Amino acid sequence: MVVKLGSSIVADSSGEVRLDVVGPVCEEVAARHAAGDSIVLVTSGAIARGIRIMGLAARPTGMAELQAASAVGQGPLYRAYEGLLAERGVPSAQVLLTFFDLSARTHYLNARHTLKKLVDWRVVPVINENDTTTTDEISFGDNDFLAAQVAILLGADRLLLLTDTDGLHSADPARDPSAHQIPDVYTFEEIEEFAIGASASPLGSGGMRSKVVAAEMATAAGIPAVIANGTDASAVRAALVGEASGTLFHPQAGRVSSFKLWLRYAKPSHGTVAVDDGAERALRERGTSLLPVGIVDVAGEFSAGDAVRVRSGGDGSRPIGKGIVNYSSQELRRIKGMKSKQVRELMPRAAEEAVHRDYFVLD
Repeated sequence: MVVKLGSSIVADSSGEVRLDVVGPVCEEVAARHAAGDSIVLVTSGAIARGIRIMGLAARPTGMAELQAASAVGQGPLYRAYEGLLAERGVPSAQVLLTFFDLSARTHYLNARHTLKKLVDWRVVPVINENDTTTTDEISFGDNDFLAAQVAILLGADRLLLLTDTDGLHSADPARDPSAHQIPDVYTFEEIEEFAIGASASPLGSGGMRSKVVAAEMATAAGIPAVIANGTDASAVRAALVGEASGTLFHPQAGRVSSFKLWLRYAKPSHGTVAVDDGAERALRERGTSLLPVGIVDVAGEFSAGDAVRVRSGGDGSRPIGKGIVNYSSQELRRIKGMKSKQVRELMPRAAEEAVHRDYFVLD
């Protein structure tokens, strides 16, 4: 099982580790560990801890300050987990990952092999995002996406997202007293009408919206996900043993590869490629690659290897999907509308596809 603890339950409003909350969670993890279960922890809170140690008045907004705060806070944060787990006879290991580690194939396999070996050794990995050296990833939702990716990478039996509320509600219960808890979600269409917010704690970057998206990612890979109250030890205990607790997101019928889930939800896009009707049909109905001949317009600036949005319609108003492009924006502007033979004459070593079908996902 992959258990993710958000900033709101890891650190208090001043950035101190909430030992009264994290301690009982580690107690429940130790109980499941003793019972033979394998637990992987994904934690937020390094930036919040660094803010406290440095005496900053509020969460910084600049990237350099966020990275520096994470560097200061990461060590003390892990030591808190290490101590709490060691007191209960559970060995742990600190693992720092970025989304790049889970997207590039070689890095993905290395991360999976390392985590599986730790699990085989009966060690509890304590994973956090490597905020010190990453850039875009810091804004990816308080590690909710990272937890979902770890669950997918390991083929987990369950993803447990711990927050400071009793699961998903029809609206923010702090603002709407009529909001009711949603015990089960079978399809994500059924919760579209609810007011699911993106607000986070003052020291965090997530919110309920990012947890719902993380649950969508996991369930698309066939992994049930639970959003539960991490401040309630009995709720944590129930969720870990598969009893009713918080909101259970049931696995979806169709399976999507972990790479395409990452591409859809986590990889930032840097531009837009508009295609003609023929290319749209080929992408939607036949699952083919996107060739330069089907491209009618290129917007934005990007490099080969970046993700781009693919749209259709006269004004590019119909979203089709998202893919990793083989050409820069400048190159695509030169070859858009050209047939493959013309592209090879102009650029002999160029890829035939603008976006290969293996690196494209429909919206």
